[in-house]
Amino acid sequence: MSALATTDAPHDLPRMQRRTVRVLAAAQVLAGIGVASGIAVGALLAADLSTESLSGLASASSVIGAALIALPVAQLMNTRGRRLGLVLAYAVGITGALLTIIGALIGMFSVAVLGMVLTGGGTAAGLQSRYAATDLAAPEHRGRALGTVVWATTVGSVLGPNLAQPMGDLAISIGVPRLAGPYMLTVVAFAAAATVIGLFLRPDPLLVARQETARRSGTFEGPRRPTRSLRASLSDIIQAPSAAVGLLAMAGGHAVMVGVMAMTPIHLQHGGASLGVIGLVISGHIGGMYMASPLVGVLSDRFGRHRVIVGGALILLAAVGIAGTASEYDSTRIAVGLFLLGLGWSCTLVAGSTLLTESVDSEVRPTVQGAADLVMGVAGASAGVLSGVVVGLGSYGLLTAIAALLVAPLPLLAIRDSRRAASAT
Repeated sequence: MSALATTDAPHDLPRMQRRTVRVLAAAQVLAGIGVASGIAVGALLAADLSTESLSGLASASSVIGAALIALPVAQLMNTRGRRLGLVLAYAVGITGALLTIIGALIGMFSVAVLGMVLTGGGTAAGLQSRYAATDLAAPEHRGRALGTVVWATTVGSVLGPNLAQPMGDLAISIGVPRLAGPYMLTVVAFAAAATVIGLFLRPDPLLVARQETARRSGTFEGPRRPTRSLRASLSDIIQAPSAAVGLLAMAGGHAVMVGVMAMTPIHLQHGGASLGVIGLVISGHIGGMYMASPLVGVLSDRFGRHRVIVGGALILLAAVGIAGTASEYDSTRIAVGLFLLGLGWSCTLVAGSTLLTESVDSEVRPTVQGAADLVMGVAGASAGVLSGVVVGLGSYGLLTAIAALLVAPLPLLAIRDSRRAASAT
């Protein structure tokens, strides 16, 4: 890529930032429908095509896909900007949804799972969008900007699972297996989100931010941004203690959320819950994930990232305690636990992502963010895969107990880093 030339006059950054957030939010609404539609039925489809012990692969597959594509997308963004990277991620997600439908049609678990892996492209695009919201944001408003884009997923994510039933009926009417129906909606939703990004995310926020940095420094040509390896990006994180805490918050919260959420539909199904009830529970969970994120962002700006991470970890502990002690027949209590699970995830994701972003140099942020999302995705995918095994060999209660042990050290780590940062200043 040729270096960006600077202009004599500064950009209207506040106006560009408002437009960027609006475009990203609009795309998130659409993408949320696509992601959540698959989440609602993925484990059930996997169990239908294979065995219940492998059902955790459904949620894990999309998380694995999001992890695998995170770094390549970030590297593309590093050289070509946010817009092309996001469009590529959505294109991969569309391909995956189509493969999942084909796998269901021919009854091949391997094809369906490959498709679910590739649908992670939509998840990766959504996660990278939160970083794009901070490119032009003032430091004191980064949390709010990031949280606002995360919040935009609420509408689509809550609506998506509740469309599982009608999309299943539509699928049956055209000769497609019922549980593949929601993935037809995923194709349309991801395509619409990619179109919004491709047409309207102009000018590119990352490229403008770099151009503005070059202008302020008095240079006329910015340096080239070579592709950085995963090892180098992880080294950047390790060398910045607060960035490492931010990553641990993101990865730990994501692993707990994915692991418990992945097996909740199966747990409810054992209690005789209908697809409609399961959809409502998952909708509430996803609402918890996204609904309060603007407030979470504002709180992280006002009270600090570390305090919100501590609060999120405590909410996660309460969530697994409530859900894990509920019977498979108590859908109301499980719904409360799953809502809190989503809320705790929101706190660790928003505050952790913001802490990570502002703890590393701006020149390496895109690839560091991609590496962080890869680690977060691997943590979530591992939890998703193992969740089915744990429930198969033990119980849903055992799964939530393990989740509690995983997140328990996080408050102490955040408090210690907060004190270290305060003493350093």
